[in-house]
Amino acid sequence: MGADKASAEEESGGDYSPADPVADFESESEEAGLIPVPPEYGGMRLDAALARMFPDHSRSRLQGWLKDGHIRLDGEQRDAKHKVWGGELVSMEAQQAPQDMAMQAEDIPLDIVFEDDALIVINKPVGLVVHPGSGNWSGTLMNALLHHAPRLAEVPRAGIVHRLDKDTSGLLVVAKTLTAQTSLVRQLQARTVRRHYLALALGQVLQDGVVDAPIGRHTRDRTRMAVVGGGREARTHYVIRERFTRCTLLECRLETGRTHQIRVHLANIAHPLVGDQVYGRKISGDPRLDTFPRQALHAWRLALDHPQSGVEMAWETELPQDFSELLAVLRQGA
Repeated sequence: MGADKASAEEESGGDYSPADPVADFESESEEAGLIPVPPEYGGMRLDAALARMFPDHSRSRLQGWLKDGHIRLDGEQRDAKHKVWGGELVSMEAQQAPQDMAMQAEDIPLDIVFEDDALIVINKPVGLVVHPGSGNWSGTLMNALLHHAPRLAEVPRAGIVHRLDKDTSGLLVVAKTLTAQTSLVRQLQARTVRRHYLALALGQVLQDGVVDAPIGRHTRDRTRMAVVGGGREARTHYVIRERFTRCTLLECRLETGRTHQIRVHLANIAHPLVGDQVYGRKISGDPRLDTFPRQALHAWRLALDHPQSGVEMAWETELPQDFSELLAVLRQGA
């Protein structure tokens, strides 16, 4: 008889007595953090019994805690399929779910290029995930923003209105108020936010151009994007900035903002980005290019109309060290 049952019997005028040795044992066990398996659950799988005993937690979460040893039966780690007979004592150390970290503030350094009452413009480093998601529930730009400006917790997505891939560096704007966020979203929809990237593409690009090709989920690999019929409209303009023996430095301007747009579009015209392991995988024959550890893509210029004043503002940022050093070596011809 558990404490909940005992309380119910007291309230209903039942014959429960604190002197009952079984009731005393169960009460003391629960105070010590040990919960007895109800007798009526006898014959159930352990995970099924736990799901009934702890309805505030999902069965999959309980199974994970079992596997990791955070739930024990009579002091021992058991498999989810283990059958219970009733009366065994369950100890559980509830763990915070990774996704619960998504909206927590974390003291992560930010390279802030500009900030006022409406905007924050950030120079995002390589390796920083912008928004929490599967496999990246903490250590993201969102977590850093919530530490830097706690009031962003009141703004959807902590004010984030567009993203950069984890291994893409460069400028990104964040809204500090709902009004500013609405303005920026409308500017993005109207395609008046100007986003320019420097991209090192494999091969000799012969002339300036534009890739106008719809982008959607890859038909077979749903983790990738691709040029597909029926995809969303996508347009990327590119201008040649510098030529090398086996690659070309391009300045790309986004007219639309689809997931992985530049990476997908350049791969589609047979000039994938240097270091792009998802859309490239092309061996150039130059080890300096083939060993570059991430896609050579940097958001170097950002321009928009300020949400409050309406005045056009623009920012530029230098290439990160790895990208800059690669270009320096290529220019030496070594």
